[in-house]
Amino acid sequence: MQSLRTAEASTFEGVRFVLTDMDETLTYKGRLAAATYHALERLQQSGVTVLPVTAAPAGWCDQMARFWPIDGVIGENGGLFFRRTEAAHELERSFWHADRDRQMAQDRLHHIALKLQRAKPALRFADDQPFRQTSIAFALPKEDGAQAAILQALRAEGADATINNLWILGWLGGYDKLSMARRILLDQYALDIDKDADAVLYVGDSANDAPMFSFFRHTVGVSTVIDYLDQIPVPPRWIAHGPGGVGFVEAAEAILATRGAT
Repeated sequence: MQSLRTAEASTFEGVRFVLTDMDETLTYKGRLAAATYHALERLQQSGVTVLPVTAAPAGWCDQMARFWPIDGVIGENGGLFFRRTEAAHELERSFWHADRDRQMAQDRLHHIALKLQRAKPALRFADDQPFRQTSIAFALPKEDGAQAAILQALRAEGADATINNLWILGWLGGYDKLSMARRILLDQYALDIDKDADAVLYVGDSANDAPMFSFFRHTVGVSTVIDYLDQIPVPPRWIAHGPGGVGFVEAAEAILATRGAT
């Protein structure tokens, strides 16, 4: 990783899309700062398409898509995509699974969750579970080895699983942040990332960002990404000086500078 401060001014000239994690990348210690919100607004006003790509639940994504200065949001680690329609108070909702399959996946996930809780009585759902539509999330246990054991148990039941700074997440379908980003960028924005990956810059901070860091050339980790490098096969190319939203603002400023924005 190289310090983002050392990037040449022309490095991000071709970036037209900013994809970013949300928790502890846009936020810091659970709060969204005014400067971060303003950076999102400035990127959008400069013509950059801004899409959070997050493990956050559908309920949070609904609010983000409606009210934030963003162009849409991929949520639940790739399970869904929400964006505001031209009618300002309506949302367009897309899911990884077809409608006929989504309920079956939800039922199967519920069965897996109950089985794990019977085997591990101390395991508890994340407090945002009621707002999820395509995933199950568990609060991070603090006991040594417990997180790895839960990931292993989820995978043994046939679920996909990952971890970030808030949750252990399980889902069905074989997708991740990258595969849903590939689909949405092509279907909704006519961008084929397999032909033009350099149109995208990705900002993240933790283990579930690994597929994005591995694929894209323009990648930035906020400073706290160093806590997860043992779980990230390919680290981000650049690292910001600050954590959370402070680091995101640094990445936004690097892009805005190429567009003459101040």
